[in-house]
Amino acid sequence: MLSGEQSSASGPGSTAGEYEGQAPATRTPTHFLRKVLGRPVVVKLNNGTEYRGTLVCLDGYLNIVLENSAEFLNGELKRRYGDTLLRGSNVLYVGTIPD
Repeated sequence: MLSGEQSSASGPGSTAGEYEGQAPATRTPTHFLRKVLGRPVVVKLNNGTEYRGTLVCLDGYLNIVLENSAEFLNGELKRRYGDTLLRGSNVLYVGTIPD
């Protein structure tokens, strides 16, 4: 199913339309990542390090570029960076930061 399509799920237990007017089938990681481009995010790496910054771009391998980023280890600020490139194979998850 393409990102612009909506499923016609109905019946008992159906959750069609519960997520910002979209069917559950369109809630994909790709949809989420497109939605947060240009917004503040937190990226956690496999080694536990977190980077927080503005998501500038990413590719199909989940290589991520952040602007105005900061590195955190165990919740403690370690260093601030301008632009940061994170290798996709090291990414555990990407989440949003509330404004």
